[in-house]
Amino acid sequence: MGEITAVLNAAAGDLDLELTGGQLEQFEKFYALLVEVNKSFNLTAITDEREVAIKHFLDSLTCQATVRLNNGLRIVDIGTGAGFPGIPLKIYRPGIILTLVESLEKRVKFLKDVVEALGLSETRVIHARAEDFCRDGEHREQYDLVVARAVACLPVLAEYCLPAVKVGGLFVAMKGPKVEDETKAAKNALSILEGALENVIKLRLPLLGDERNLVMVRKISSSPAKYPRRAGMPQKKPL
Repeated sequence: MGEITAVLNAAAGDLDLELTGGQLEQFEKFYALLVEVNKSFNLTAITDEREVAIKHFLDSLTCQATVRLNNGLRIVDIGTGAGFPGIPLKIYRPGIILTLVESLEKRVKFLKDVVEALGLSETRVIHARAEDFCRDGEHREQYDLVVARAVACLPVLAEYCLPAVKVGGLFVAMKGPKVEDETKAAKNALSILEGALENVIKLRLPLLGDERNLVMVRKISSSPAKYPRRAGMPQKKPL
């Protein structure tokens, strides 16, 4: 048994997860691909097997606490980086329809290789900046769930993500311990973009104890067409 499998098995109960042998094999293979490519291209500063299992895989899987990941649920992971949280969620619930959005071309190639190697069906990787992705009519307000992890502060992240959420859908931002400051700062952005703060789920990461906060924002009406603004503007002048 590999370290990835041992850690995931040890922590599964804390997150109310059930992982099959096949899923554990996929996580092992994902880790192997990650560390191999990381030798020539920086995907992550975390490469220790136990730390990847906890800080990347288990952390990503905390998202399942926010919504039932039913078959056919359309999910987009904006600014996915090396595939977190999207790929672990897809391994855990293979029936979801997943889109991964990443702006860096080398990461896009890595993600496509992972999708093929793990045999992840109904999963596509899109090379785009977050600001441009939601301006495309194919993607605007088309997703049941939009997730983002360690991408930007919440006012900026809301502008990137909420335009992709369909009315009635959910945007989940994965945040650390300073979440109250960010939610206060994001009030204006959420109001403009027609999102309503629904809940903040506070939890401790299994086997590590670090605090995680899942900020849940419900889409209550269509976001104004002018958002997101052109590339760079959300960061320079947050709403």
